[in-house]
Amino acid sequence: MSIFNYKQRNTIILVSIIVLGCFILYALSGLISAILGAIVLFTIFRPFYLYMVENKEWNRPIAALIIIFLSLTVIVLPFITLSFMVIGKIAEVNSNPASVQQLVIKIDAFAGSTFHQPHFAENTLQKLGVYVTDLFPSLLGSAANIILTLLVLYFLLYFMFVQIKEFEAGMLRYAPFREQYAIKFAVALRNSTYSNVLGQGIIAVVQGALLANGFWIFGIPDPVFWGVIGAFISFLPVVGAPTLCIPASLLLFADGHNVQGVLLLAYGLLFIGNIDNALRLIINKRVANTHPLISVIGVFIGLPLFGITGLVFGPLLLSYFLLLIEIYETNRMAADRLDRIQSSPDN
Repeated sequence: MSIFNYKQRNTIILVSIIVLGCFILYALSGLISAILGAIVLFTIFRPFYLYMVENKEWNRPIAALIIIFLSLTVIVLPFITLSFMVIGKIAEVNSNPASVQQLVIKIDAFAGSTFHQPHFAENTLQKLGVYVTDLFPSLLGSAANIILTLLVLYFLLYFMFVQIKEFEAGMLRYAPFREQYAIKFAVALRNSTYSNVLGQGIIAVVQGALLANGFWIFGIPDPVFWGVIGAFISFLPVVGAPTLCIPASLLLFADGHNVQGVLLLAYGLLFIGNIDNALRLIINKRVANTHPLISVIGVFIGLPLFGITGLVFGPLLLSYFLLLIEIYETNRMAADRLDRIQSSPDN
């Protein structure tokens, strides 16, 4: 005869589940990027997958493979290519610092005589170097890690799509709240993902293209490279691509091109900045309203954890966390109402 009763055995089992779950989460900590990436891609491509399978009656594995190929072509490979492009340019600058040093001296001389900031360009370049080092640690580390992450990501994504009914039914079954709240959470998660990934991605591409076009028109060296940098920092709502027009304008002023400097500054701060605000307004109205504070704090959370992908995953994690708090509060208030009803004298 067992020395434990039913409740005690269940408590022991629950503690064992929690302990083993913590060990499993710790063991999978290196693959969090792959798991998050699979969730993001599943959320983005789910409507297209259902369209192929339900409307067109395509084979499920074929539809899943089409989505894998499409996401690789449209999202993953361009992102990695642009990242290595930036890293290559940084390596090129490090191998030939003389050309950059001349520009720094020129801008510092102008900033010192005009704004009494003789080390403006030098300090800015140092801060940019630290920022880029924090931004690209995953790519600077090991290509093997990137390949492993992508393999796990697409392995998960394939089975999430092929077994989509079982996957979604399991998520509803094991969700820690009622089905109606689980569906509400899924809708909010989808909107948050669209806003943070698709919305911010569109803004980044538009801002980067406009910045590169402006730099090309006004004769700033390497306009494509700076357009790529502008696209990356467009994920930071406080900074944004238009701020790169400030040092570029100082360079034009230092060369004596005052009219071009004023025009480039106005182009960046007024035109590109307002395009950014207009796009955010449209995206927030059509998809979901992501507060700028979520983006800023999320980036500071994501960068140390995920490197450059933290620009996307950080705000997403924070958005998901806030959604869970909202669901918890809703459940708690519903439970309080139920307790009051059950404890009322009429019952």
